[in-house]
Amino acid sequence: MKTSSGLALDQRPGGQDGRPDLGERDQWTGSVKVRVEDSWFTAERSLLASCSDFFRALFSCGMAESGRDSLHLKGGLSARGFLLAMAVCRGQVVPALSGVDDPDELVEAIECAAFLQMAPLERHLCNTLDSDNCVLSYRAASVYGLRVLEQSSAHFLRDTYDDLREEAESNLPPDLLRYVESLSPASYVALGTHSPSVAELRDSIRLVCHLDETAGEWRRLTELPTACSTALAGVAVLDNRLYVVGGVYGYGKPAVDGGFCYDPETGAWSTMPGPQQHRYDFTLLGHEGRLYAVGGEVNKKTVSSAEAYDVCTGEWTSVAPTPRPVGAAACAVARRRMFVCFWRPPDTTDIYEYEAGRDVWTLTTTMIRRQSYGHCMVAHRDNLYVMRNGPGDDFLRCLMERYNLTTGQWSAMPGLYVNSKGALFTAAVRGDQVFTVKHMLTLVYGVESGGKAWKPRRQMKGFPASGSLWTCLLRLPRTGGSGPVSGPVTPPEKPDQHTHPLLDTSEGFVDAML
Repeated sequence: MKTSSGLALDQRPGGQDGRPDLGERDQWTGSVKVRVEDSWFTAERSLLASCSDFFRALFSCGMAESGRDSLHLKGGLSARGFLLAMAVCRGQVVPALSGVDDPDELVEAIECAAFLQMAPLERHLCNTLDSDNCVLSYRAASVYGLRVLEQSSAHFLRDTYDDLREEAESNLPPDLLRYVESLSPASYVALGTHSPSVAELRDSIRLVCHLDETAGEWRRLTELPTACSTALAGVAVLDNRLYVVGGVYGYGKPAVDGGFCYDPETGAWSTMPGPQQHRYDFTLLGHEGRLYAVGGEVNKKTVSSAEAYDVCTGEWTSVAPTPRPVGAAACAVARRRMFVCFWRPPDTTDIYEYEAGRDVWTLTTTMIRRQSYGHCMVAHRDNLYVMRNGPGDDFLRCLMERYNLTTGQWSAMPGLYVNSKGALFTAAVRGDQVFTVKHMLTLVYGVESGGKAWKPRRQMKGFPASGSLWTCLLRLPRTGGSGPVSGPVTPPEKPDQHTHPLLDTSEGFVDAML
């Protein structure tokens, strides 16, 4: 049997007469043996059907092949790629695949995701993009037709283009290179702490600015709506849109109901409903199409309730409460996993992961440091970086701890990090760079030595207004002259095939996919 994805299927009989007994079992229950190259794998049919469009179609087609006990996948798939796919589908922790140490393994995984139409594996490859594998991922994804991975790789490469330009020019064909160069890198964006005001008051704190890295200075992006509050509000980015939710009116702390969303493509603000509990001083995270409002204060009392906002339905729903009440908690998203710090001053920081699929909070690790707890947390690759007080409880000279999600080990970062007026607490990671800013200075660090050190890389002008800041990353439209271009740049509808020593297109499988 030849499939539309270019794979050949060889089936073995499921019963003595060569036909499955459909009256005794459902086609989606039980297990099936799958042969890839010379290796055999046993997997649950329901798992394969839920993770792979190829297997879902095969098991649901109603033909005799749908009920076989064993299948032989021919057509170029590797056993190693299929093993990785099964690990991802089963929810196992799988490290990033390097485009340097073993490029063949990365290509085999991309090939498997394409031929078996495995969305979870493609998401995993997107989630583990880094400067070691983004160039090869981009090229292989364009050949095998994985458009989500292709687009994600192109954006990641654009964000790290200054460091990877030579590698990209040596390994990418002209059309793929031109597309990367046509994209805008993610911009560092900052907004001040602002309470609702009136339109006539031209308050400089209402400005939202972005960093012009070419000129080394901050430029106006937009203004906050007059009814918007960033004081003790929740601020997050989801799907390249900026959300400002809740907050307070002035010092009396009456909670603001509702929120605002800024779309950089249109340059316009829109309104949105606030959480069911009118909270402030809470943590807001954007993840997989939802905003999560975690903890905070309600009627001047710290709470443990949490809610999720579905941007498609425009509705807030309650999710599992946090392990204990928490306000203004440090948080980060690493490898598309959500982590939140829970302080137990003065010595302990518990880091919990929220698993949206199971709606549970799970303790990941605990950091115990005398007279110190995590003020801020950011993520780079599979590392969580926690900024804490320096010597003598000095938060202006921070120490930093690194927790590796793959090894489960803590390690201390060398040296002290100057945290003048809390600049480190504004950190945002783009590629292998960490951006920090305050009124006096914008400082960019480079993450080096496999994540074991941050070293100052570039210094630019500070934010043009004093006070507390919120920062984030937004991908802004390309500008030409005085304004944005008329529309977003899109990749070619149909990628061309390109010759590459690691991408064998000679057997005709890629032709079938493209």
